[in-house]
Amino acid sequence: MRLNGKLAVITAAASGMGRAGVECFVREGARVAAVDINADALAVLVRELGPNGEVVPVQADLSTEEGARGSINRAAEALGGIDILWAHAGIPGPASVENLDLKQYELAMTLNVTSAVLAAGEVAKHMRRRGGGSLIFTSSVSGLVGSMMSPVYSTAKFAVVGLGKSLALNLAPDRIRVNVLCPGLTETPMMNGFIGRSGDPAELAANGQKYLTAIPLGRFGHAEDVALAALWLASDEATYVTGVALPVDGGYTCR
Repeated sequence: MRLNGKLAVITAAASGMGRAGVECFVREGARVAAVDINADALAVLVRELGPNGEVVPVQADLSTEEGARGSINRAAEALGGIDILWAHAGIPGPASVENLDLKQYELAMTLNVTSAVLAAGEVAKHMRRRGGGSLIFTSSVSGLVGSMMSPVYSTAKFAVVGLGKSLALNLAPDRIRVNVLCPGLTETPMMNGFIGRSGDPAELAANGQKYLTAIPLGRFGHAEDVALAALWLASDEATYVTGVALPVDGGYTCR
C-alpha cells in the first residue's frame, strides 16, 4: 500500500474530489483527518469509509482564521502528527468583475487562497516534526490559462500555483514537497456552477458541449481521476517531485 502508516489531512473532504481522495488514501493505508464545514456529510463519510478510525472528522469553517488554522492543529492532535496535507477547499466565486459584490469576491479569495496559506503555515511545523511531508494544493486549469467565464476564480487559482511553487523552494530544506493539482472540468457537485452560471439549462448544455469539444480525451474528468493524482503526489513514488503544477484535464491545456 502506497500510504501505509501515513497520517493525512484533506480539506473539503465530504464530497466530490475531496471525498474521492479520502477513499483513495484510506484504501492505500493512510489514516485521514477529513475537514469540512458540513458535519452531517462528515458523519456519512466516516460511516461509509472509515468506521474503524481510519477517518477522523474535523468540522471547520475555512473562511475564518480560526477554522483554517485550527482545523490543521486539531487534525494533528487527533492523528498524532501530519505527513500529508491536501488543501482542496475552494469555490467558484463571482462570474464577473462588473458590478462586483465585494463580499462574494473576498469570500472566494479567502476560501481559494487565504485558507491554503494559513493551512500551509500551520502544517509546516507538524511536518518538520515528522522529518518532512507532502503538501498538495488544488488549483485548476484556470490557474494555468485564463478563464473567460470565471475571472475571479482564475485570479485566485493563479495565486495558488504561485503559492505552491514558492513554498516548494521555501520548504525544500525541511524535506517538505509542495505540489499543485490543476483539474479541468470534473463531474462533481460544483461543476454546473462553473459552466451554467445563469441557471439556464440551455446555457448549461451549450457551455458543457463547448468545453467537451476542447478536451482531447473526449470526456469530463471524474473525481477519482484527481484523487489518484493526489495519491501519487502524496506517496513516496513522487519523492523527487516538488514545485509541479500538474494538469489533470484530459489534455485541455495542451492547446
